[in-house]
Amino acid sequence: MLKVMSLMKRRTDMSFAEFRNWAINEHPSYAKKLPGLRGYRMNVSREENSDSPYDPISEMWFDSPEARAQAVATAEGKAAGGDAAAHCASRYHFFVEEKVFI
Repeated sequence: MLKVMSLMKRRTDMSFAEFRNWAINEHPSYAKKLPGLRGYRMNVSREENSDSPYDPISEMWFDSPEARAQAVATAEGKAAGGDAAAHCASRYHFFVEEKVFI
């Protein structure tokens, strides 16, 4: 199982409230359409923190790196990526293997 954690920073011309609304109410409709997506979470700050280098962190699960690559290559994947690029000043993707201890 591959877990992708995406750390996102909003565009400088977007308020925290606008970006938070996008992350919670708009972007998930794109992400949930990705073929092969096994799980999806969006972790959004409750309040603005100007010292934070990122705003939300999304978590996505795929069966494998290949399944993720196939998903992002589809029309749905390109739409989700385009939507994120249109709202984020920067994004960083961690490809991790999750280990749960409790």
